[in-house]
Amino acid sequence: MTVKVGVVGASGYAGIELLRLCAGHPDLEVAVATAGANSGEPVARHTPSLAAAYPSLSYAPTNASDLDGLDLVFLALPHGQSQHLVPELLPRAGVIVDLAADFRLHDPALYPAWYGESHAAPELLGRFAYGLPELHRTELQGERLIAAPGCYPTAAILALAPLVEAGVLARPGGPNDPGGPVPPFVVDAASGVSGAGRAPRDNLHFGAVDEDFVAYGLLDHRHTAEMEQGLGAPVLFTPHLAPMVRGILATCYARPAPPVGEPGALSTDAAMGILHDRYDGEPFVVVTADPPSTKATSGSNCAQVTVRVDPRTGWVLAIAAIDNLVKGASGQAVQCANLALGLPEGTGLPNAGVYP
Repeated sequence: MTVKVGVVGASGYAGIELLRLCAGHPDLEVAVATAGANSGEPVARHTPSLAAAYPSLSYAPTNASDLDGLDLVFLALPHGQSQHLVPELLPRAGVIVDLAADFRLHDPALYPAWYGESHAAPELLGRFAYGLPELHRTELQGERLIAAPGCYPTAAILALAPLVEAGVLARPGGPNDPGGPVPPFVVDAASGVSGAGRAPRDNLHFGAVDEDFVAYGLLDHRHTAEMEQGLGAPVLFTPHLAPMVRGILATCYARPAPPVGEPGALSTDAAMGILHDRYDGEPFVVVTADPPSTKATSGSNCAQVTVRVDPRTGWVLAIAAIDNLVKGASGQAVQCANLALGLPEGTGLPNAGVYP
């Protein structure tokens, strides 16, 4: 089976990762790679790591007409651009997988609140499936329109969702809602600098990032709304920039219900059992006894997760590590495309990390 593929925004980090993964996929053949600012430049010159895989491919302008007839189109554009392009693409291309946030949120009112502007195509929001295969595999099979999750939400949702599904966390309106004020889920997560994209910025220079660790997006980071949508609970999210290229480590906190010390209270062994029950059959999630690390996931499409219940403070601590460019972006997008096209889900995706 040969699937003709277009990668839009192919010169950015997510686009480059898509080209790398497509090069190792037996069924995906990149026919068009677009990059507005780099139009006409050979891919091999722009990104030498792709020279052997794409010796004759050059970046094309981003025109919907140039994507006509393709079986699969990945959109790796900055937020706000896909929602203008997708209406033109719908009659031209087969499966469309958007890696930006343009179609992740179901409620159009959330876009002006979190992204500062109204959605340009709100009528399409309900047509996109949310592309987290571990939670939405059935919806993704044979789907034509897919919104790939953000990197931070991927890590946080994978860490907490099995516990939410099991009904062991306190959340408003949940099966164990204790009544009265319920503390939100707390997500502290650190990302490598590649999560900010390839465009140069002063705060991403080597001299600014090296030997530094800083929080940003306090109280209003855009991925908060996506986490709340996926977990069905309020989330207090604080992202951090770490002096590394790849990786996300999400440390997530929630209150168990019933509280620790009461009959039927959650224990670490029980919580770990919930993760094992949910993920042991998954090809790209590993439940670890030890705290997961970003290095263990680098270059792979795997997430590593663990959980603890602290009897002293009464909190549940769930941790996930992923590669932000693979499981947090391009790898997950390919995983979704495989499901949409009826291919084996893991085709072309690495489940082993790069070490050291």
